[in-house]
Amino acid sequence: MSNVLLDVKNLRLSFFTPAGEVKAVNDVSFTMNEGDVLGIVGESGSGKSVTAYSLMGLVPFPGRIIGGTIDFNGRRINEMTEAEMRDIRGNEISIIFQDPMTSLNPVYTIGNQIMEAILLHTDLNKEQAYNRAIELLTLVGINEPKKRLRQYPHELSGGMRQRVMIAIALACEPKLLIADEPTTALDVTIQAQILELMLELKRKINMSIIMITHDLGIVANMCQKIMVMYAGKILEYGTAEDIFYNPKHEYTKGLLNSIPRLDSQKHEKLVPIEGTPVDMLNPPSGCPFAPRCRKCMKICLKKMPEYTTISQDHYCACWLLQKEMIEASTGGNVK
Repeated sequence: MSNVLLDVKNLRLSFFTPAGEVKAVNDVSFTMNEGDVLGIVGESGSGKSVTAYSLMGLVPFPGRIIGGTIDFNGRRINEMTEAEMRDIRGNEISIIFQDPMTSLNPVYTIGNQIMEAILLHTDLNKEQAYNRAIELLTLVGINEPKKRLRQYPHELSGGMRQRVMIAIALACEPKLLIADEPTTALDVTIQAQILELMLELKRKINMSIIMITHDLGIVANMCQKIMVMYAGKILEYGTAEDIFYNPKHEYTKGLLNSIPRLDSQKHEKLVPIEGTPVDMLNPPSGCPFAPRCRKCMKICLKKMPEYTTISQDHYCACWLLQKEMIEASTGGNVK
């Protein structure tokens, strides 16, 4: 059995703004084993990226972790100093940011930016780091690597810049790679190439991956487990098979209904999730999705449900599910 690589327990992270406290991550817990691929899905503002940034100690001001623990490879990283985090960040945990054009420094060459990570975290000299940079660009499928190392970010296409970001993230062969919507700005063909590349590299170095996206279609064939987030909370967690073929939360069902399917009828319309995202400065006391849920009950607005275990790796926070289970066990109706 694989060893536990990442263990997040009851993580709470807030942004303290002049308007009030924004609970961006509210009591989130999950674990990852070595070699796992976890997908975190949800709408913009659901807490996906902030959860990932907290793992690297990159939470921007005025945000801070106010509760919970983050254990990575046997070490509690949320209690580390900035100097200690620098040894892990980019070395054992790497990230591919959402927009490569704003993540790459426009005044430094591609070679300079790849070699920086190698020189910082390894004992290689400049010549060895240069050869390693060529090797990395070749690995991620960029042609003429020596020429690309002398170029600047604006001289490359979007797909090539994204591959450079992957090369930088993989420079030190990290144990965990966080991919924050790495294919958002790319066309479908390049998307498929990038995702296939990440899986191929995972197999080569037994790397764990956290894939952050709002698109369930992307994680369908890539992720072993999927975490559905909304308003800073995990509403449903399960294997890819559980989420796609046996979804339990109404929000998960809404996400699935809003993506096109190959087996749909010719003129079948997509079903959007009605309403607007919850106000994080003034969240409801109950389930955060309740105001948008078509099957909302009175208790949904008043109290957040506990997690209901459906199977070993599948759980969901929904009053409707608890109601169904009670009715099934009693044979009666619960109002």
